[in-house]
Amino acid sequence: MSKMWAGRTSGVTDKLADDFNSSISFDCRMYRQDIQGSQAHAAMLAKCGIISEEDAKALRQGLQKILEDLDSGALEFDWECEDIHMFVEQVLTERLGDVGKKLHTARSRNDQVALDLRMYLRDELKEIKTFNHELLQAICEQAEACKEFIMPGYTHLQRAQPILFSHQLLAYAMMLMRDMERLEDAAKRMNISPIGSCALAGTTYNTDRAYEAELLGFDSVCLNSIDGVSDRDFCLEIMSALSIEMMHLSRLSEELILWSSWEFRFIRLDDAYTTGSSIMPQKKNSDMAELVRGKTGRVYGNLMALLTSLKGLPLAYNKDMQEDKEGVFDTIDNAKMCIRIMAPMIATMKVFPDNMLKAAKEGFINATDLADYLTKKGEPFRSAYKISGSLVAKCIAEGKVLEDLTLEEYKEASPIFEEDVYEEISLKTCVEKRISEGGTGPASVAAQISYIKEYLK
Repeated sequence: MSKMWAGRTSGVTDKLADDFNSSISFDCRMYRQDIQGSQAHAAMLAKCGIISEEDAKALRQGLQKILEDLDSGALEFDWECEDIHMFVEQVLTERLGDVGKKLHTARSRNDQVALDLRMYLRDELKEIKTFNHELLQAICEQAEACKEFIMPGYTHLQRAQPILFSHQLLAYAMMLMRDMERLEDAAKRMNISPIGSCALAGTTYNTDRAYEAELLGFDSVCLNSIDGVSDRDFCLEIMSALSIEMMHLSRLSEELILWSSWEFRFIRLDDAYTTGSSIMPQKKNSDMAELVRGKTGRVYGNLMALLTSLKGLPLAYNKDMQEDKEGVFDTIDNAKMCIRIMAPMIATMKVFPDNMLKAAKEGFINATDLADYLTKKGEPFRSAYKISGSLVAKCIAEGKVLEDLTLEEYKEASPIFEEDVYEEISLKTCVEKRISEGGTGPASVAAQISYIKEYLK
């Protein structure tokens, strides 16, 4: 098949070279955006008197019929075509004849593909926003349902201080809100139209780029035509933002995996989001959470691959830039799957507050509060720290917890201790005393939940 760009060359390439050069196998997913962009381009050409209104109408109607036929399955992609742009133009020309050949006036595949990609990613980000909203809602609702459950907070994976389980969940809500804001920022910078940049230098036709951009829902046009066709920052920004979000989802997945293990037994994931073993009948594996954790590395790899592909490219367009799509498409696909699976997994998990409380009691996580108790009664903090540490060591040696020690044993360590020490080191008190803004105290957690609910509106 002779190529539509035949002229300077014969347009006949080796079959192996054709396969190597072809991108239709993956850029075909942009067919809707390609057709919408072409319809707007035809309208702009007619508005500027470059083609007739009659030709523009025929082009728009012909393109609409191609879109409908692709949607219905009446028209199938021709895998012999080089890319989606050539496929659409080829079908249009076959159906309309010479009128179809007028569509590509005052544009290039270079600005056309940049346009399609921005439009496609814009649509995908709208869908991701919906999925993120659902995940944030699930986290918020689970946090509200668990706002009285006490668990050990960890540092270095060692029990550290008592916190509310809802406080831990809400930390991920805060991360997710930043992720959503990063994606919104990337979407704003991406919503600039490159069409009209042509190959790299613009066009000799008196076009109206602003009109075409407005028809397609863009905020403005690229101010430099070379940058318009060579810019892939928007891909990198989206991939970077999604890499950060995947890191957050991976950390949450790791916690779900740990919490649902027999060693913790803080939660149980619903059967719908776990699998069994092929040989061990007792097993219930957190495979969905593990896959989220695993796919994070894949998303990172896509970002690094595109950064590496772009780092040495001279301006303007180079064929290397065809390598942008598979990576960004794969990142979008996998991030969407992970966000979608995480929301119902969080929403349906069962929480075991008794196991959390038991772990909190056994971890001496009220030792800091014991030291604070002495400090408030006049003991220097370092001395109070040492006294509290010695009492913890005593408990470990005797198989006790701090609440089990008698008042006499406390007074042996320091005469400052009084009966009120037991109220001061109760886990409920330890949590309620965390009154600082953003802390684990009930009032702070309630304020965080209210903030997220307002954000979700």
